[in-house]
Parts: sequence; C-alpha cells; structure tokens
Amino acid sequence: MRVEILGSGGATPAPRPGCDCRVCVEARELGGKHARTGPSTFVHGPNIVFDTPEDARLQLDRAGVGEIRACFYSHWHPDHTMGRRVWETRNADFRTWPPEQRRARATDVYLPEQVAEDMHTYLGAWDHLAFMEERGWIRVHVVSDGDVVHIGDVEVRPFRVAEDYVYAFELRADGRRLLVAPDELNGWSPPEGVRGCDLAVLPMGICEHDPLSGERRIHPDHPILRLEATFAETLELVDVLAAEHVVLTHIEEIDGLTVADLDVLESRLRDAGLPVTFAWDGLQIDV
Repeated sequence: MRVEILGSGGATPAPRPGCDCRVCVEARELGGKHARTGPSTFVHGPNIVFDTPEDARLQLDRAGVGEIRACFYSHWHPDHTMGRRVWETRNADFRTWPPEQRRARATDVYLPEQVAEDMHTYLGAWDHLAFMEERGWIRVHVVSDGDVVHIGDVEVRPFRVAEDYVYAFELRADGRRLLVAPDELNGWSPPEGVRGCDLAVLPMGICEHDPLSGERRIHPDHPILRLEATFAETLELVDVLAAEHVVLTHIEEIDGLTVADLDVLESRLRDAGLPVTFAWDGLQIDV
C-alpha cells in the first residue's frame, strides 16, 4: 500500500478567499506545498479514497488517479463530503444514446452505520447519494459496526472514535497495518489493537498555543477547546499510538503556520523521538 495525501488542509484550507495573512499570501504566490486543499487521503494498491472535500475532482485529477475501487466516508461534515458530486463528473456518460449503450461505470461507496444515519439528516447527503445510485454512478453500502470490508487483498475495518459519529479505519494487508483517522480525535485514546501500526494518518489538531513560541492563540474559554483535539493532545496520542511513522494532516490555515514553520517543528519533534511528518498535498509514503 502507498498512501497519498490528496488534500492536507482542513475546514479552512489555504489560500482562504479574501485573506491576506502570510499563510495565504505564500499559498497564492508560491503554490506547491504552500497551498492546501480539503481533507482527503488515497491509498494506492487497493485504490481507496477516504472522503471527498469540495476539491475532490481536482485532487484526483492532479494525482492522476485512474481506477477507484472504493470510497469510504468518515463522517458527514461538509469539508469531508461536499465534493461527492465527483462521482457524477467521473462516472456519468451524458453523451451516448440510446441509454442502453452507455458504458457501465460505478464506484462502490461505503458508509459506516452512523455516517449513513447522519447523512439522512445533514446537508441532503443521503438524497444526493441515492440520486447518484439511481443513475448508476455509485453503489452505496452501509457497513454495520464491527464488520470489515475486503477490497481486493486489503481488509478495511471502520471503527468509531471517542466522538462516536466519526470513524477511523484500519487497513491490513501482507502483515502491514495502516491507520487512517481523518478527523475529530477529541478525547480518543488508541485501543491496544491499533497501536504499533506501520503508518498512521492523523489530523494535526488545533493550535491552542503557537507550537514554536508557546504564545496562546485561542482564548482558554473558547468552546472550540471542548470540541476539538488540540495539537498538544495529538502529540500525546501519537506517543500512545507508537506507530512506526505518523503523518499529520488536516492542517488549518487559521493556525497561521507556514511550510517553513512546520519544517522547524517537524525537526524538533523528530529530535524528541516522535516519527512525525507534516503532510502536504501530494505527499506519498509507502506502508
């Protein structure tokens, strides 16, 4: 398996429209690693995509992704789901007539049971997926808690984290283990069964304090600190997880960290014994 970070940003990717902070200015002027699109991960080999942010069409095209054997959704939040129309733009054939001569192309879309339930409630997501399934562009599968899905030779096990509307995914193949936890790790501690994996892809967490200077960035009474894992809490989780390598993604523009800042921070963390890489769009790492 080879992991590719299609999008390394979070709910506030960079550049953010109308913003002239240094992160957004560098993203506009320099592009490349400095520009971040919404959160999505692709696993080459089984050819699985996790989540489709608004930028999904452009991400998959930029990465040169051909076959997609499955998509898994981790939760209903818009920064992870609002690019789902990619299945229409990718799979629909509007030109061929008569209809029975259209090529059959559909992507298998897997929804863990709570994600399926929430999609009936939020953002019209279930209706949209049902519409695309009726047109033959996707096949929707609801995965009950505790079940595993086999994509080729790879076993995919969705499981709830502490925020129980969100799922992480353990992938196993050829004795190797990959953990993909797209978001929302507030209050989560890795269970024994997922510790010591070969590679983990985790959200960075929000910066309550500037990780380089220590300066407070978020008011201590701000409610977001009750809802989101902080970067400091993420580092504690990384220590407990004891993975061979950790990729931190879901990097928010509002945290104000440039690529140069993250390079310095990554060096400090590695010197402290934490095997961390800060993601960028297009980063590829073998499992």
